[in-house]
Amino acid sequence: MRIAVDAMGGDFAPRELVAGAVQAAALLPDTEIILVGQREQIMDCAPSLPGNISLFPAQEIIAMDEHPATAVRRKKDASIVVATRLVKEGKADAVVSAGSTGAQMAAALFGLGRLKGIERPAIATVLPTAQGGKLVLDVGANAEAKPEHLYQFGIMGSIYAEKILHIAQPKVALLNIGSEKTKGNELVLAAYSLLQQAPLRFIGNIEGREVPRGDADVVVCDGFVGNIVLKFAEGLADTLFKMIKAEITANPMRKLGAALVKPGLKELGRRLDYAEYGGSPLLGVNGVSIVCHGSSKAKAIKNAIKVAHECVDSGYLEVIQANLTEGKREEC
Repeated sequence: MRIAVDAMGGDFAPRELVAGAVQAAALLPDTEIILVGQREQIMDCAPSLPGNISLFPAQEIIAMDEHPATAVRRKKDASIVVATRLVKEGKADAVVSAGSTGAQMAAALFGLGRLKGIERPAIATVLPTAQGGKLVLDVGANAEAKPEHLYQFGIMGSIYAEKILHIAQPKVALLNIGSEKTKGNELVLAAYSLLQQAPLRFIGNIEGREVPRGDADVVVCDGFVGNIVLKFAEGLADTLFKMIKAEITANPMRKLGAALVKPGLKELGRRLDYAEYGGSPLLGVNGVSIVCHGSSKAKAIKNAIKVAHECVDSGYLEVIQANLTEGKREEC
């Protein structure tokens, strides 16, 4: 298996991308990791690379503030464009990037195309909950969506939860302002009717407060709402930990108690750390494209490469395509 990594994308590129690739190479010795980008900068980060890491040149970089589609069209030698092209040409099986999400989506749409039957791709991310990691999609690929798009998100999310998260018969819910099927705007009302007829385990609407409880395995929403949910969850977790730390270290007596709870807090912090989940798949494109947080460091990149490996190995793309073209679920 070969996985292309956009070595120039992200806040800490290429140093953390290279470090993450080196860590992943040790975990996946039978996988070739292709670092795509400016050779000189990559080699400055790691003069000596493992035998299962290779370099592929790409001299241009797409910045976060560039218009994604325009930049992808103009910069044919940009690292994300070249890495995606390797997948299109069969020289790599998946691509991983922490660069501009818009550029990655544009590169995937232009380079890989959509799966037959998919109108809009979706970014699916794993959120930590009281019952383990649960899938939320879309979290930013589409600010606006139609009911049929949410239907497709439900199908793709259900299959991904089975194949990658290993959840048997995942419960799929529609994010809404109330549990009653008569609640919500025109989009979710129409989507509810479609999801009721979908070949999946649809459990109805779910409210925002139920998401962190893990009441649903797959939460479906449009990208505008999903991105707010994701960023709010990240911000809330970070703020709560800072508040807890300030309170339990406020005086010498509390500091004594803090020593007792420190191991538990460290484990909780690990469970809430996005780096543990690596990256988010861009579902609906005709290839495996893993989107990473822009501030990803080596640990997150390593885990994103592992996600890419599992996505390719599972064959979930073929299962999604079969379900959309045949109109029925296959056993996974």
